[in-house]
Amino acid sequence: MKLHTICLLGCLLVTPIVTHAQKVIRLYPGAAPGSENWKQPEKEYFSPIWNTQVVTNVVHPTLTAFLPAPATANGTAVIIAPGGGFHALSINSEGVDVAKWLNAKGVAAFVLRYRLVQTGEDGVKEVMSKMGGQRIEVDANGTDVVPLALADGLAAISHVRQNAKEYGIAPNRIGFMGFSAGGTVTASVAFQYAAATRPDFVAPIYAYMGAVKPASVPQDAPPMFIVAATDDQLGLAPDSVKLYSQWIAAKKPAEMHLYAKGGHGFGMRKQNLPTDQWIERFGEWLGVQGLLKK
Repeated sequence: MKLHTICLLGCLLVTPIVTHAQKVIRLYPGAAPGSENWKQPEKEYFSPIWNTQVVTNVVHPTLTAFLPAPATANGTAVIIAPGGGFHALSINSEGVDVAKWLNAKGVAAFVLRYRLVQTGEDGVKEVMSKMGGQRIEVDANGTDVVPLALADGLAAISHVRQNAKEYGIAPNRIGFMGFSAGGTVTASVAFQYAAATRPDFVAPIYAYMGAVKPASVPQDAPPMFIVAATDDQLGLAPDSVKLYSQWIAAKKPAEMHLYAKGGHGFGMRKQNLPTDQWIERFGEWLGVQGLLKK
């Protein structure tokens, strides 16, 4: 099935579920297009390797809505795609913790669980064993999961925009942020949207660009906010520099913060480094864009 068919047909219907006082929305009414035969059960657990809570084996993509108090809501929303090498999602420091910070600023947040490479008992252990060079975004059956994750990202934008009134947000103030592999999804969304799924701003954080389909910067490309660390263990800082250069060469709004230290995957972790404040810089950027005003 072609990618545009997946994202345009699959994103029109949703099935709401309520869990732990947060609304969880399934992005497709049945099996997600392109992965109909996937059977692994989704799993959430603490990974001692990454020292954080992770999610693996996402088969049914979802959004978890975190909405600010009505008195402070300003109408802006951000869809958040955690990272994890397309084998896992670092669901707290690159998802829930970001959502809670945004809520405190009056911004609605939606944490996206996009489709991942199907793994065994420990997806983190599997992805770490593949870091020597194998394409980690391809599963054992040769399925490239990146187009599926992109379709999920576009479906997420479609859902939030179609239901903007219900969520108390403006349909023209919907952004997309992602970390590492989630940054791959973010950058892919920034290059490959349609009119109905265009993000109003994007924030790829230490994004992996090796799996992003080459494309020209769109004529109506959204403003972009970029963060990375020069000492990224995966060597991804040049990816962010290249992306920033593409945007400004196309005369599109962009801001980049490239820290000397911080490594890869810092998210909302505290390391007693300047990277601890990157989210504050993002908040300032939102303010400059006029996105924190009611």
